[in-house]
Amino acid sequence: MTISENKIDDTTEIIISGRLDTTTAPQLETKLKECTSGCTTLVLNLAEVSYISSAGLRVVLLAHKVMSAAGGKMRIKKPSEFCMQVFAATGMDGVLTIAS
Repeated sequence: MTISENKIDDTTEIIISGRLDTTTAPQLETKLKECTSGCTTLVLNLAEVSYISSAGLRVVLLAHKVMSAAGGKMRIKKPSEFCMQVFAATGMDGVLTIAS
């Protein structure tokens, strides 16, 4: 998995590619903890995520909760077809703000 970051004012976009699973989820969690302070809008670009496991879902949901608790917003940008299937199967598509 690779992670890159774009910051514009108080918006941070995290671009993730590869597999978001048990092995890589801690890396994303660390990155999200670093970038959520001082950020009012977090965008997770999941266009290039080929696989997301329950560990990956946990990190995405944790980021959503952290941003909501801080009065910020989080949105999922361009989720891959696999991610959308997982979000729909788990009901997370009703919890998360998803923009295609």
